Amino acid sequence: MATKNQPASDTADRELVITRVLNAPRELVWKVWTEPEHIAKWWGPDGFTNTIHEMNVTEGGMWRFMMHGPDGTDYPNRIIYDRIVEPELIAYTQGSHSAPNMFKGTVNFENIKGKTQLTMRMVFPTKEERDLVVKEYGAMEGQKQTINHLEEHLSGMQKGQELVITRTFNAPRELVYKAMSEAEALAQWWGPAGFEMSHNKLDFRPGGRFHYGMKAPNGMMMWGLFQYLEMVKPERIVFINSFSDEEGNVTPNTFLPAFPLEVMNIITLKEENGKTLFTLKGGPINATEEQCQVFSGMHAGMQQGFTGTFDQLDTYLQKNK
Repeated sequence: MATKNQPASDTADRELVITRVLNAPRELVWKVWTEPEHIAKWWGPDGFTNTIHEMNVTEGGMWRFMMHGPDGTDYPNRIIYDRIVEPELIAYTQGSHSAPNMFKGTVNFENIKGKTQLTMRMVFPTKEERDLVVKEYGAMEGQKQTINHLEEHLSGMQKGQELVITRTFNAPRELVYKAMSEAEALAQWWGPAGFEMSHNKLDFRPGGRFHYGMKAPNGMMMWGLFQYLEMVKPERIVFINSFSDEEGNVTPNTFLPAFPLEVMNIITLKEENGKTLFTLKGGPINATEEQCQVFSGMHAGMQQGFTGTFDQLDTYLQKNK
């Protein structure tokens, strides 16, 4: 994706880019990115804190702040805002008083069915300068950690609205990711306990779909649909989950028509001593107030249902380690 002033071919060898789908509306993401009381709480890699001296989010305005490293080292920063298009785009120049033009940055906020696709881009003057910050300062990992903190901050602000499930699996992260990204594996564990998957069509890619049919113990058929938005192997999968019909069209929940038609789920996988910490965060999109209330009221039931599903995943993982 190009910046406003340069095509991607001119900057690809000297830029860093990270894209993340966030389970929060664009207006909220914009708010926590542009208000000092919020950004001070999440900006920076693990272990860093911030002191903000001034923040004027207008074209030509300045954000001046000190980042405090975990070892006690202070890092002065200065950002000049070059272009502001609320709530879509922030373009800026970042540096310090001694090095005012370290890189050009853009942050794009794209509305995706009531949630936000965030794209951060840093363009350095030369490829060598880009390579230096990656090798010496771990810039790519630092970007990931910063966006992780943003996700955590947004989740805290929406507490009670999201369904959050965590579980530790005694299996390596690559195997857990494989179980979630291959049709043969999904057929062996996805769905409520006692249901049998009889239809399984998977296109695992951004923009792809997983359309499945399940037969209940009493013979009743249930159809479901995933619409994939993002995947980062083996760390993360983002998809929209819906009830569907046999043709793959989104349909209301037969037993609970007021349940949201679409729920965005963000799955993250973190390796810990050969095991995998699995986190699922889900929330309605394009939903009415009634649908959101129904979703919140169903948290306990969904927690119980997912427990059975993830028990089946655990069994699959132990068989395939």
